[in-house]
Amino acid sequence: MAEAIAILALLFVAFVALGVFVTVKAVKAAKRGVDRTITQARRTVEDTTLRAKTYGTGGVTAELAQLRLSLRTSMRATQDALEAGAAEDASLQESLQLFRRLSAHGHELDADLKRLERDPDRAGVAAQLEELRERTQRIIHSAESLRWAARDRARKFADDDLASLNAQIDVEAGALRHWTVSEQEGLSWPAEPAGTAPDPAVSATSAASGASAASAEERTGPAAAGARARSAQEPDAGRGASGPDEPRAITAKDPRQQPFYSWQKSTRPETTN
Repeated sequence: MAEAIAILALLFVAFVALGVFVTVKAVKAAKRGVDRTITQARRTVEDTTLRAKTYGTGGVTAELAQLRLSLRTSMRATQDALEAGAAEDASLQESLQLFRRLSAHGHELDADLKRLERDPDRAGVAAQLEELRERTQRIIHSAESLRWAARDRARKFADDDLASLNAQIDVEAGALRHWTVSEQEGLSWPAEPAGTAPDPAVSATSAASGASAASAEERTGPAAAGARARSAQEPDAGRGASGPDEPRAITAKDPRQQPFYSWQKSTRPETTN
């Protein structure tokens, strides 16, 4: 009984701890979402205010607002590009670290520009505009270099992947049209027309066969050549002296070997004087 109570108590404590953990995680996530929303809203308000100052007022205030707006827009675009690329390409982590170091200089410059907007000494601020403009351009140039390099890298990878995909698709399309390959093989060897020159390989083979036969005849000697000549003359020996076109002589039949019939007359013997 005591063991069952202890097990139930442990289960209750475990469920309570799990609930607390989930609640804390949910609260932190909600807080991060609220902070992100507030940051985006504040950023939107500040950008709108800077645009209004750029178009509404002139002079030093408009110049400072234009510098801040250009700086913030470039840094935000670079940050979005690097963070999106680093999620797919681990090589961009170093570039992201360099951008974070550059962001520190950007935040410092933005704070200086924001402070100078409230400075009543307009003449002193106007004297510093050239230096501030140069610093802004240097930071913007570095940010744009990182951003365009990351975009070019992603475009290069996309082009290589597309080229490899096109090659694979061409191979697959050729495999699907396998019957066209068979038809081309059947039509690739037409009949040789009359009057064409003989094949050099066949001529060389015939010449080699004749040379091997001649060398064999030389090795066997004149005896074998004479035997072949006599064997060639034997079929013609039975024909006699007459040619193939002359008629053969008719041999008379022996009367003693002929059959005798009853209705035939007997031959008379010859008389001698």
